[in-house]
Amino acid sequence: MKNIIFLIGFLCGVNSFAQEIEIELFVSGVPNPVSIKHAGDSRLFIVDLRGLIYIINEDGKVNDAPFLDIKDRVSDAQDERGLLGLAFHPNYTSNGYFYVNYVNGNLETIISRFTSSTADPSMADPNSELILMIIPQPYSNHNGGELVFNADGLLYIALGDGGGDGDPDKKAQNLNSFLGKILRIDVDKPEDGKNYGIPDTNPYVGNPDALDEIWAYGLRNPWKFSIDHVTNELWIADVGQSNSEEINNVSATEGGLNYGWPCYEGNEFYTDIECSDVDALTYPITGYSHINSGVPKCSITGGYRYRGVAQPNFTGIYFFADFCSSEIGMLTEKEGVWTMAFSEAFQGNNWTTFGEDNKGELYIGAINSGSIYKIKDPNLHIAQSDLPDMKLYPNPAGAELIIDFGSKNNPISKLHIYNIQGQQIKTLVTFESHLSKISTENLAKGMYLMEIYNADGQKTTRKFVKN
Repeated sequence: MKNIIFLIGFLCGVNSFAQEIEIELFVSGVPNPVSIKHAGDSRLFIVDLRGLIYIINEDGKVNDAPFLDIKDRVSDAQDERGLLGLAFHPNYTSNGYFYVNYVNGNLETIISRFTSSTADPSMADPNSELILMIIPQPYSNHNGGELVFNADGLLYIALGDGGGDGDPDKKAQNLNSFLGKILRIDVDKPEDGKNYGIPDTNPYVGNPDALDEIWAYGLRNPWKFSIDHVTNELWIADVGQSNSEEINNVSATEGGLNYGWPCYEGNEFYTDIECSDVDALTYPITGYSHINSGVPKCSITGGYRYRGVAQPNFTGIYFFADFCSSEIGMLTEKEGVWTMAFSEAFQGNNWTTFGEDNKGELYIGAINSGSIYKIKDPNLHIAQSDLPDMKLYPNPAGAELIIDFGSKNNPISKLHIYNIQGQQIKTLVTFESHLSKISTENLAKGMYLMEIYNADGQKTTRKFVKN
């Protein structure tokens, strides 16, 4: 049975909206997760910064052998370089193609295609690499890394400005550099001796003063972006320099947009380098500051707009997170106005990636804890309605907690107690009566979660506090 852990966050903040979120541990012990993708089936593929991709099955079990191991060609400098992005070809089930974005030890971004094994779909061939692009990087940071296919099968590639404070080489505004850009290529129509083609609708095709591959520019470090399946809009989270983190939302058909870096950081003037008309810049729909938005923050991790079916209260909400504060953020829209709010800090988790499964359910991963959680609505626990109305008292508890299981005709088979960090600290499997006492004398002060199962396997969850 899957080990389920709950952490509750009530969203609050300036102009906040009332919404609770719950994160349920899906799998732990996955090192350095920086990307979560699916290949059209129930599996999740987790990218390890060091150069590995793992398969997580629907039951939360990790395959013993990695799907792909390319540690031999990925930088191991333990900085912002590494294996950063993954995207499966829209026809992956028939051609087995998937694409990765990594930085090697020579300070080069590599965009490559690999092929999965026809004999074993849980394995890829590390010798099948076909390199599409090699992009030199002047510094070790601000590499971007995200890869996303749109509905037309075109591949979008996010690249940071190449690193250094304030874009010292002014790459983001230079249309003859790939850095600080989102590129768009056609992987199915190679041309001109390259292993990819250029879509005719790219904004700079035929412009001698710009690279044909560029779709958008003026970005510092777009750490994750996604395409909304319903509206076909791009959601781009761009990491700030000194004070501001920004979220951009535009139509996927709008090419040639200039997001302003380093002329602007968020909505604020940053440097006086020559930029295009500031009135023509594309500014973020919202953002937050490092020190004036509640808990100190530092680096945004972009996510997804929820389009699943299991959490209907989340429909249309955009999820993102902050690496330093360990908070999860949500954006909700009403009559064209976006409202932002943050959860409490989920300590011990530096959020580095979101993921979406083949049903549209959302996941979030933390690089330091190596844990992947599923994002859920705590107000939706349909199975609990079939369980008796259990009571916990006193709550807050002192040296003991009394559990009234309710009906004597609905026996309880077991219960688990977890602390707020998700560690299982107590399990009970036998109960002499419907009224039981549990010693809490040795528990530290704080909030705990209790999962209670009846003989039919139905479950309810209760919270209690130890004083």
